[in-house]
Amino acid sequence: MQENESEVKTDGETASDSESKTDTGGTQQGTPTDDTPEVLNRALSNMSSRWKNWWVRGILTLAMIAFFFFIIYLGPIVLMMIVMCVQIKCFQEIIMIGYNVYHSYDLPWFRTLSWYFLLCVNYFFYGETVTDYFFTLVQREEPLRILSKYHRFISFALYLIGFCMFVLSLVKKHYRLQFYMFGWTHVTLLIVVTQSHLIIHNLFEGMIWFIVPISCVICNDIMAYMFGFFFGRTPLIKVKDLGRIYWRFFSTVVFGLLLSYVMAGYSYFVCPVEFNNDTNRFTVDCVPPELFQLQEYHIPVVLQSVIGWKTIWMYPFQIHSIALSTFASLIGPFGGFFASGFKRAFKIKDFANTIPGHGGIMDRFDCQYLMATFVNVYIASFIRGPNPSKLIQQFLTLRPDQQIHIFNTLKSHLMEKGVLGNAEEL
Repeated sequence: MQENESEVKTDGETASDSESKTDTGGTQQGTPTDDTPEVLNRALSNMSSRWKNWWVRGILTLAMIAFFFFIIYLGPIVLMMIVMCVQIKCFQEIIMIGYNVYHSYDLPWFRTLSWYFLLCVNYFFYGETVTDYFFTLVQREEPLRILSKYHRFISFALYLIGFCMFVLSLVKKHYRLQFYMFGWTHVTLLIVVTQSHLIIHNLFEGMIWFIVPISCVICNDIMAYMFGFFFGRTPLIKVKDLGRIYWRFFSTVVFGLLLSYVMAGYSYFVCPVEFNNDTNRFTVDCVPPELFQLQEYHIPVVLQSVIGWKTIWMYPFQIHSIALSTFASLIGPFGGFFASGFKRAFKIKDFANTIPGHGGIMDRFDCQYLMATFVNVYIASFIRGPNPSKLIQQFLTLRPDQQIHIFNTLKSHLMEKGVLGNAEEL
């Protein structure tokens, strides 16, 4: 989160906190060193630390936004690769916190097993994604077809190898710590890898489902930092000024509406990512569905006298963007609160020093992962329907006798409804 709530100390340390210190041997993470680029340090040397941090964060934020636009221009496959890189970096930052706290015990194979489990989980999730979205490509290549057929068995076998390696690595007097770190790794995988996989699913539904939610979270974070910088910092979940939250909410919703209006008019952003068998390339070309076609809406009579309009033209997706931006503004920050609580538990300011003025990659994606889960659930609940192209792809892979059986069944069904008869008369 941009507000860096982690700088505010919690009150009333409990007994469990003391036990945690004993378990970890009193190890605490030190304050991060100044990682600001030298050129910025020289340029901002005459400013106070408060305003210096403001300019460093601002410049790096603009640079990250520019980089975000650039990878959007490069296309969905590059976006997917960036998501994978971000996932690996976030995993590394969280795992390294555990290692730095417990490294004095010299736990065997901890880092090796952590990365091995990351490989296993990614193999499982991305194998499922490739089979689901690129079914015809998988069926066309013999090695891919074999891997797809036994994918879950292979994934389970790989995990079993890691599980057995963990059991063999157990050392007397350190059982509890080893099982704790085993759980640490699996919770990290659940938080980082699973939700990164959901981001990929959202991306394949259309880049607009990827860009708008991420941008709404970024907008809310920027507004949170702006209000926190100029009007005072609010400790963790405690709320001093509800008006500040209202303005952040209003700004995020308006931003989501405007961005959705701009993007919904381009098929590049709204079309699902599909694999074209003829060109052997990924495409984002289609006839925009009704969700991304301008429609006229009647304004309630109560509001007509206020704004002076009777109707308004907008994309149906803009209505959904209100739900997305509302979640980004009101619920999404709880991902940041969760991350702040985690950092306070280990007395650290940031997950890492990857981005000057911002901390680690995980510091920037703490809210994004929760947002990705919501978007995926939202699409599955309110947007996604049967996909005819996927059904046809699976139909064509069946044996001829199975295809004939399905054809006769479908023909009988259409004739009973009178649909096929009407088509023949035409």
